[in-house]
Amino acid sequence: MILDTNALSAFIDGDATVGRMLQAEARACIPVIALGEFRYGILQSRHRAEYEEWLRAHLGQFEVLDIGEATTNAYAEVRAALKKQGTPIPANDAWIAALAWQHRLPILSRDQHFDLVPQVTRREW
Repeated sequence: MILDTNALSAFIDGDATVGRMLQAEARACIPVIALGEFRYGILQSRHRAEYEEWLRAHLGQFEVLDIGEATTNAYAEVRAALKKQGTPIPANDAWIAALAWQHRLPILSRDQHFDLVPQVTRREW
């Protein structure tokens, strides 16, 4: 399962439902894009030290999904399908969807626009 930024935040903040969902999965992945967005949020947080410490202590428990050449093919497919449907989504989320498509993993997210991406499944908590 791939966590988007909001799911990652919910998990770190102790959301029990997200924790249970992750325990049921064989893979718990964080896209490098979501990690960058989360770190950007940390810089602006009044809880910066706690979140940075959590990342230092726990990030190794997740598989961080990097963007590679294969991801660019999936990204192109995602963007083309969304354009054809007339349903674009934010660029960073298109990259996250491309990683989900490439790795054939569901996305844990509350963002319903992931439902518009063919061949990508969204799970909500």
